[in-house]
Amino acid sequence: MTQFSYPDDREEASAAQVRALEALLIDKGIISDTTVDKVLGYFESEMTPLNGKKIVARAWVDTEFADLLVTDTPAAIARLDLPEGMAGAEGEHIAAVRNEPGVHNLVICTLCSCFPWPVLGLPPYWYKDPVFRARAAREPRTVLAELGVELDNDTEVRVWDSSGHSRWFVVPMRPSGTEGWSEEQLAELVTTESMIGVALANSPA
Repeated sequence: MTQFSYPDDREEASAAQVRALEALLIDKGIISDTTVDKVLGYFESEMTPLNGKKIVARAWVDTEFADLLVTDTPAAIARLDLPEGMAGAEGEHIAAVRNEPGVHNLVICTLCSCFPWPVLGLPPYWYKDPVFRARAAREPRTVLAELGVELDNDTEVRVWDSSGHSRWFVVPMRPSGTEGWSEEQLAELVTTESMIGVALANSPA
């Protein structure tokens, strides 16, 4: 996502703000000095895109599961052997949409950075970028083309605005040439970007 530029000191400035806020919360006794590390560790080790990859791979091989996934996403996710807490923080209202021939889905958050953390991990920086959020809502087909997703003119682009009420993710189309592949092999073709809709799943090559 090189289209979106940031100040050179963004990381340093953000880190300083985080340290100041953390110090204030510790000083007031709201959190301990290990709370932040525990939370970050949880989302780095348990609530990661690996969960989403497994969900998509299952949907690619199991039609019944795929249908349930887009009608009752939490019920479908509950069928899989995934870490505890999938319906917890940032996962209370997860909903899946499926790419199909003639339909391509794109997930954004026009408000801030609402994201299904248990399925996709922490949101990437560019997802929060005001330019991306505004342009993707206004001209999604153009933005997708700039990101390398060339769609036929007759393909409908559906934009889903994540919020506190619904946190969307995309089930990309299964790449051709993967007949007979295991779920583990298929999961390797799924990327965070394809589950947001700014990319297609990787080709088996």
